[in-house]
Amino acid sequence: MPELSPRRRLLVLAICCMSLLIVSLDVTVLNVALPAMQSDLHASTAGLQWTIDAYTLVLAVLLMLAGSTADRIGRKTVFMAGLVVFTIGSLLCSLAPNLELLVAARMVQAVGGSMLNPVAMSIITNTFTDPRERARAIGVWGAVVGISMAAGPLLGGLLVESVGWRSIFWLNLPIGLVALLATLRYVPESRAPKARRPDPVGQLLVIALFGPLTYAIIEAPEAGASTSLPFAAVSLAALIGLLRYEPRRAEPLVDLRFFRSVPFSGATVVAVAAFAALGGFLFLSTLYLQNVRGLDALHAGLWMLPMAVPMFLCAPLSGRLVGSRGPRLPLLISGAAITTSGLLFAVFEAETSDVTLFLGYVLFGVGFGFVNAPITNTAVSGMPRGQAGVAAAVASTSRQLGQTLGVAVIGAVLAAGVSTSAYRATFVSAAVPGWWILTGCGAVVLVLGAVTTGSWARRTAERTARRLESPEVREAAGLSA
Repeated sequence: MPELSPRRRLLVLAICCMSLLIVSLDVTVLNVALPAMQSDLHASTAGLQWTIDAYTLVLAVLLMLAGSTADRIGRKTVFMAGLVVFTIGSLLCSLAPNLELLVAARMVQAVGGSMLNPVAMSIITNTFTDPRERARAIGVWGAVVGISMAAGPLLGGLLVESVGWRSIFWLNLPIGLVALLATLRYVPESRAPKARRPDPVGQLLVIALFGPLTYAIIEAPEAGASTSLPFAAVSLAALIGLLRYEPRRAEPLVDLRFFRSVPFSGATVVAVAAFAALGGFLFLSTLYLQNVRGLDALHAGLWMLPMAVPMFLCAPLSGRLVGSRGPRLPLLISGAAITTSGLLFAVFEAETSDVTLFLGYVLFGVGFGFVNAPITNTAVSGMPRGQAGVAAAVASTSRQLGQTLGVAVIGAVLAAGVSTSAYRATFVSAAVPGWWILTGCGAVVLVLGAVTTGSWARRTAERTARRLESPEVREAAGLSA
């Protein structure tokens, strides 16, 4: 990629952030609309889980393929294709006449979404080569998530109350079109110096790992263990196959050598834990505010502001801290805040008091606001620039997998404990195990933030980066030195 002027780099960042905005808005707006969709489409709790997880699951299984494909054929090309498919999928969602077709349209959306965020992050990584500039750019990127968290519930509430839940998908159409035209004009094409070959077997193994696992978790409360266990067994077999097959390939879909870097491995697990907490938190909060407290979509969106505003404010601060002091402090703050928030709900049943509910939302917003920048920076900063797309895709896959598992596990726990005949009376107690799971996710972020960010961990990252460099790159570096 040619060196761009500061103004052009900011334009590229803004275009990439537009893609993140429509993907993030889709999550927050959809959560506010869940009760309206449940009523209109006569969906069960499992049906609501699938409207979220069909999207995040397809994202998770295709992100690494999209990242490696973008490195091979061109990041701008794949990014533009993603914008087109995502926009078409959004239109199909707004027209879906039943739950089954809505879930199918969400999967089309996800195919497009898989070509957006990891590819956009790879474009940012290759545009902002200075580590401090990159950290600040990633901080802005994280702030967009905060914007979507703040605007999504309010915008979604207004649309659901005034027009209907289908209108939430119309938001993506003008943003997607503007981003597509701007990409065509301002974003330069880039690709990895050496193209990676496709890995269809690895891709199929990833699908066989995540798909049956999610189905087993979501359907377990209704279908029972006898139906779910075979799907879990398929998932386990796929995991074993993936671990045995991928190391034998010269250019695997999932380069397991990445995980020799302790910071990279830590960032991957932190991403799963943090986004599992986010998925479960939004799912429980939305159902509680509207189905238990009886709030309409707009007022439920207003109740999300104590979480969204700190998230928006803390994300750029986290980016600056990562740039100046490294990822440890933001991760420690994040882990402590998410853990404390979970404890408020699990131990003190924060839902039953406006004060504790407000405090729990604020703490979660602070915690999640600090976590995104260190995840992304750690995942890509130690990797060769030629593999930035794959490294960013692994981090993004971890996020989507975490959110998928968070909704699946916490939703399944809730479905097993809540009584349909006395929904309001049993919801708070049935949600307690889910809040404990969320607390555990926060503890994982806290512990790994301390363990995987020290000098020993950084040395493993340096060794891994040297192993990942191709012989040609190492030879060129030696000659230039």
